[in-house]
Amino acid sequence: MTHQFFTESPFKTMISFHKLIEALEEISISDVDYRANYAKALLKEIEPFPEFRTGIEDLNLIYDNEILIKNLLADLFPTALTNNEIKAVTIPFQNFTFNYTERFKKIVQQAGIAFDMSIRNLDEHQFYIMSCTLILNQFYGQNIDYNNPLFYDIPSENGVMNQYRILYNADFLEIQPTDNVNPISQDDIDLLMDNCDDIALWKEKFPVNSWTLKGFGIAILFDATTESAISNLKSNLLKPEIELITLQDNFESIFRSIFKNPNLKVGMIIYDEEQDKFVKTTYNNDESSGSFILSAEGEINCNNEFFGCSFEKLLKDKKPLSIANVENFALVPGNEKLGQHLLKQNIQSCIFCPIVKNDVILGIIELVSPNKRELSSLNARKLDLIIPYLIDTTERHNLDKQNQIEAIIQREYTAIHPSVYWKFRQEALQYFETKRQNKDYIFKEIVFKEVFPLYGQIDIKGSSEHRNKTVKEDLKKQLSTVIEIFENHGSDTNILLLEQRKFELKSLLDQLNLPLKADTEQQIQLYIQNEIHPVLKNAENGAAEKSYFDSLDEKSGLYYHARKQFDNALSIINKKLAGVLDEKQTEAQNIFPHYYERFKTDGIEHNLYIGSSIAPMKAFDIMYLHNLRLWQLQTLCEMEMEHHQLKSSLPYELDVTSLILVFSSPISIRFRMDEKRFDVDGTYNARYEVVKKRIDKANIKGTMERITEEEKITIVYSHNSERIEYLNYIKFLQFKNIVEPVIEEFEVEELQGVSGLKAIRVKVQNNNFDQNIKKYSYEDLLNELH
Repeated sequence: MTHQFFTESPFKTMISFHKLIEALEEISISDVDYRANYAKALLKEIEPFPEFRTGIEDLNLIYDNEILIKNLLADLFPTALTNNEIKAVTIPFQNFTFNYTERFKKIVQQAGIAFDMSIRNLDEHQFYIMSCTLILNQFYGQNIDYNNPLFYDIPSENGVMNQYRILYNADFLEIQPTDNVNPISQDDIDLLMDNCDDIALWKEKFPVNSWTLKGFGIAILFDATTESAISNLKSNLLKPEIELITLQDNFESIFRSIFKNPNLKVGMIIYDEEQDKFVKTTYNNDESSGSFILSAEGEINCNNEFFGCSFEKLLKDKKPLSIANVENFALVPGNEKLGQHLLKQNIQSCIFCPIVKNDVILGIIELVSPNKRELSSLNARKLDLIIPYLIDTTERHNLDKQNQIEAIIQREYTAIHPSVYWKFRQEALQYFETKRQNKDYIFKEIVFKEVFPLYGQIDIKGSSEHRNKTVKEDLKKQLSTVIEIFENHGSDTNILLLEQRKFELKSLLDQLNLPLKADTEQQIQLYIQNEIHPVLKNAENGAAEKSYFDSLDEKSGLYYHARKQFDNALSIINKKLAGVLDEKQTEAQNIFPHYYERFKTDGIEHNLYIGSSIAPMKAFDIMYLHNLRLWQLQTLCEMEMEHHQLKSSLPYELDVTSLILVFSSPISIRFRMDEKRFDVDGTYNARYEVVKKRIDKANIKGTMERITEEEKITIVYSHNSERIEYLNYIKFLQFKNIVEPVIEEFEVEELQGVSGLKAIRVKVQNNNFDQNIKKYSYEDLLNELH
């Protein structure tokens, strides 16, 4: 054990027994002879050591005179109590002690020579300020309570960490100023009180070694292991689960301290009432720190016979199950499976304690030991101190889990975009406050007025034609395969039936050379399943039949080859492009908070709404709308480039077309409670939705050519100001070599209820994909144009 002092202190410390010597001198002149003679004898013994009175600076003097000092301190350290009390002489707050009681000596010896008996969580900063507060209290009449409970963490002989609370007796200490003391005013004291972290200030007011601390203190310890461990347990249980992962070892050491058992291991399982099963907690999936009941299993039904009769009693009575000898437990009929399961993990004694609230089991705490009889019903009672905190933690765990599930459902299925979440929260808070007052509350509609819409899509070109083509291809292949199988069964006894089926199959095959009708696929599949498959299954199980059935899709039972390639290609494109859009959208929110939603169909559609009502705490300027329009155009260019790179590697090659609809008039959007989504509000704004739904299938006026074309972006607008704005964007992107030089302009054919639309079309420079595409802001564009 080292005797390391803190390097800096406001005190110049001198170990002295002067107050004790003065007390002995008073006793020596008393009328009680035996006390007086005893005091005189002690005073004579210490007479050769004037340092005992004036102050000891050489610590070797203490070590060389241990017996004399022990006799000098005999009244303070009674021999009759030496095996019971944990006490020693010390300099307060420092790692220096001597004159131990026998019990203290034993504790220190068991800790080992490597043990350093320093005070827990006391650093030099705290020590310095604590010393200064002693001066303020004693010399300046203050009543400052700076001291926190102080503890020694001392390991026992078997490795269990015990916690000892430290109490100081300072009756034999005195504080004296030196010539280096700085005068302290009340203003100085007030300044110090408000700046406990400014160590430089404290050292300025109380310079190092400016005061003398003369005498000695007595450190009195009592074993607070259980109380301290429970306190640490509470602190750990209050931490979020992400920290519990890293605190598992500490969690186990706390239980070892409470049970005084270095071999103890701890596990826990949670009860899922909804599914009547036990599951591992979310922070103990690792086998080494998980559940000993579940072991490698992630969950188990509560009615499983694995638990046996004893565990069933635990679940029924909700009382702890203590097994002092697992080998004997495993011999009891009904307990064999659980007993053997525990023995395989080298568990010889254990306690399984239910965590119960409102007569419902929330989980099971598991304590296990590799030694027999270390855990039993006798020490199981210690869990009574812990279970209340575990109840709160388990309940919080279950609540957090439910909240996370709700959050996942909201995020993945009924998400409310962060830009408008504040208004939903505001309405929910209003409902919550009203409900607390037992009042009826009618939810207000969520409406955002005067917002500017932006709509864009990147669509699979000719997706319906491609889908029909793959359907025909699969059906033709399936019909041809079945016809071939039937033709190879020419000698079958049911030859007339086979001829009839072949005729019907060939008729269906001829139908596929005509345009595909809405019900053609369904009719052919029903015919094959009802008329053909029974014949093939009743025939001899030949290689051709086996190969045919193996080629069918397991889930649908259909021939699903060309369609699968098309569906996979569509899914890959949608996933990739949606990922690009979502990633860029996160950046776009920095322009100005705005509402964003996207949809996967045969391609990707997105809606953006920007305006002051979306983010009322920020000043809105029309520049933010222009910035977002430029961002949208650049993002569609990048999505086109991504698809161009992706196209050659697709299982089914598909082209895409891109479209932007420009709408400069502000509109209102309302949250539709029945549909759980936003939609435009009012008949005045309906024109925008009509255009959105009809524009992508429109043709160039006076032709049969679609306004959209592969690898090109089409921008549909109504007003000349919009044309000028987007031509400036395009010229800027041309300058940056993102789009090609040619600009097409044309009128859009009249749509039902919509006329006067015009469009700009420009091709994306796909050969520049490998370059690092920089996103340019609206300010960049203005700088280039001016």
